[in-house]
Amino acid sequence: MSLNKELQNLNNRMDTCQRKLTAAMNRNDDLIVKQFREEIEKLHKKIQNVKHRRSTKVSNESKDVKSMAFHRVLTKQEQADMGKLKKSVKGLVVVHPMTALGRSMGLTEVTGYAPQKF
Repeated sequence: MSLNKELQNLNNRMDTCQRKLTAAMNRNDDLIVKQFREEIEKLHKKIQNVKHRRSTKVSNESKDVKSMAFHRVLTKQEQADMGKLKKSVKGLVVVHPMTALGRSMGLTEVTGYAPQKF
């Protein structure tokens, strides 16, 4: 399972537990309240772990892309015909600024990274 899917599942479980906790508090059911508080704490720790793993993965990917020898901003024409560009440049990695990788790298425009000049 991907990290994003795992994070979504954990967030859904957390939301469910919080709703059940509220219902148990309204009923004054102390045993169930304690149980859901413990469950919420466990889920919170798991969520933090998954977020950390995701940020580490993006950070490592960012390092790999930045280590490539050449990079430049892609023109609108090159962006329009991305297939042709990728066929002509071996090892080209295109990073969009709105993706997690692009945000972590601080990009403002679509940029191409490659081992050789293109």
